[in-house]
Amino acid sequence: MSETRTLKAEKRERAGKGGARAARRAGLVPAVIYGDKKDPVTITLEERDIVRELFTPGFFTHLFDIKIGNKKEQVLARDVQLHPVKELPLHVDFLRVSAKSRVNVEVPVHFINDEECKGIKVGGVLNVVRHTVELDCNAGNIPEYIEIDLIGYDVGDSIHISEVALPDDVAPTISDRDFTIATIAAPSALKGADEEEEEGEEGEEGEAEEGEAAEGSAEGEDSGEGEESSEK
Repeated sequence: MSETRTLKAEKRERAGKGGARAARRAGLVPAVIYGDKKDPVTITLEERDIVRELFTPGFFTHLFDIKIGNKKEQVLARDVQLHPVKELPLHVDFLRVSAKSRVNVEVPVHFINDEECKGIKVGGVLNVVRHTVELDCNAGNIPEYIEIDLIGYDVGDSIHISEVALPDDVAPTISDRDFTIATIAAPSALKGADEEEEEGEEGEEGEAEEGEAAEGSAEGEDSGEGEESSEK
């Protein structure tokens, strides 16, 4: 389960674009807390604090306790607007939750024991289809990541969600199919060798067929000459 982090905030009295621009000029990041059937609360955060959290792994999977004066809101980050050039946060949306709230969260996938993977040892390549998997879980029981052990997988194998051990009461939001998370793909050199071998086999089969056809034609000619000789 991911840990809960703490952020200090100030209530923002002026909502809207004007208030947000004023906050940014003061070196603050405007944000909003919404959800749980309560009124939204507009706040500002210290830019250095939110930048530190934003670039720490698990920003969208960790719970935050946001302290606003004497009050505290437990939230989950849901969206961040970034500056198109500087990539600094311009606005953050937080969803108000409790430990029992059900949420859908994109959780990163970690792969282990790649050095012991049979398929990679012989030159195969780990092809990651999904770097994150969306999970349905309690807000108080969000996995920090899901882990996939690569031992036992060979070239050509696929790793599906059904093969991943998830915590209790945690399930993928995609439930209508056993989707692929990664595959062990054959290296291009191996693919080329296989294709050349297949082409060689096809060529040999073609030559054999041509040889058989030629032999049949020769036999027919010999038979015809024998018939003409007997008629004479």
